[in-house]
Amino acid sequence: MAYSTNSPAGQAVQNIINDLPQLVAVAIVEVSSGMCLASHSNSPSLNPETAAAYNTEVVKQKQKAMSALKLTGEKIDDILITLTNQLHLINLLDDGKKFIYLAVNSRDTNLAIARDVLRQQSDLLK
Repeated sequence: MAYSTNSPAGQAVQNIINDLPQLVAVAIVEVSSGMCLASHSNSPSLNPETAAAYNTEVVKQKQKAMSALKLTGEKIDDILITLTNQLHLINLLDDGKKFIYLAVNSRDTNLAIARDVLRQQSDLLK
């Protein structure tokens, strides 16, 4: 467990764990640095800090692509990566400065519910 519930990020991670106890991993990440503000993993093989760093690059590359395509007035709500047995969801906060990374087993979690849980935490992280 790499978080303190005294911080907004730590409280958001705890709330997500409470709502999705079967999750694989979760992290609150700062986009500019890739730094993990709070994280938790239920899987010894998935390090959320490592995932945060790599997924920061995914976010930055998508932002560059949107700029190159001149998609003005658009913003990233979330990025979904579907694996054979897992869903990886990157939910950007409204200000675009942080994101919530969530990994779940696809057979255990409904995507709509997972998205809703992440959106509920965005106010806490502003």
